Amino acid sequence: MTTDKILIISRGAGFMVDALDANLKKAGFITDFAEPAVKSIEDGRADCDIVLLMADDYVYNSVDALVYIKDIISDDDIPLCVIGYDQEIAEIKKYIPEDRIHRIFKRPFDAKYVTEELLSVAEVAYENRLGKRILLVDDDPTFLKMLQGWLSDKYRITAVKSGMQAITYIANHKPDLILLDYDMPITPGPQVMEMIRSEFDSSEIPIIFLTGKSDRESIMRVMKLKPQGYLLKTMSRDDIISAIDNFFLSNKWDYLN
Repeated sequence: MTTDKILIISRGAGFMVDALDANLKKAGFITDFAEPAVKSIEDGRADCDIVLLMADDYVYNSVDALVYIKDIISDDDIPLCVIGYDQEIAEIKKYIPEDRIHRIFKRPFDAKYVTEELLSVAEVAYENRLGKRILLVDDDPTFLKMLQGWLSDKYRITAVKSGMQAITYIANHKPDLILLDYDMPITPGPQVMEMIRSEFDSSEIPIIFLTGKSDRESIMRVMKLKPQGYLLKTMSRDDIISAIDNFFLSNKWDYLN
């Protein structure tokens, strides 16, 4: 059972809307309704976990509302799901990018199926609220413990002490970022990265080296592997945290030492 709140944006009630509402409540969702107008959506957005846009022909005359929906799902990182016919969905995509729409359900829809799918969406939303997952890989237990303490207030941290432990972990989990030491015994960081990049399921996981190796030769060797960044252990706590925060905020690396 879930206690997530779904904001259903719909113009008026109806048989299918009522059926879906009943199924959602039975599954444990809290539901709230808003008209497809900025003020109504604004009033209902508080503590909202999922937005469900039930489209009909109002979408052709509700540009302000669609733009506002795009803004709130982006600002609050709320998953948006849409129910509608092909033409209505195409109109919505003019104002809300397709990559911001978490799920699309075509009319006519089955209320039970949509509810089951929204339960899956709720699980993803819950995971996102918990924070990003970071895998720390370092053979120095003192530094590992210190770094874990620095980051655990903001992120979900898993720490391992060797490259092979990292490979084993990644086989069953997909972190949002790997902070990888360069100079480790048996399996050094560059080799660990090559192993991660060689596997289809893990090849897209971002990797940032966090190491004491600052000589040009080491840096150039790593840069050829195209990691998302290279940080030095000599950097301050605030600079390391800021660099990681900036990476997640921008979805790219813009802080390279």
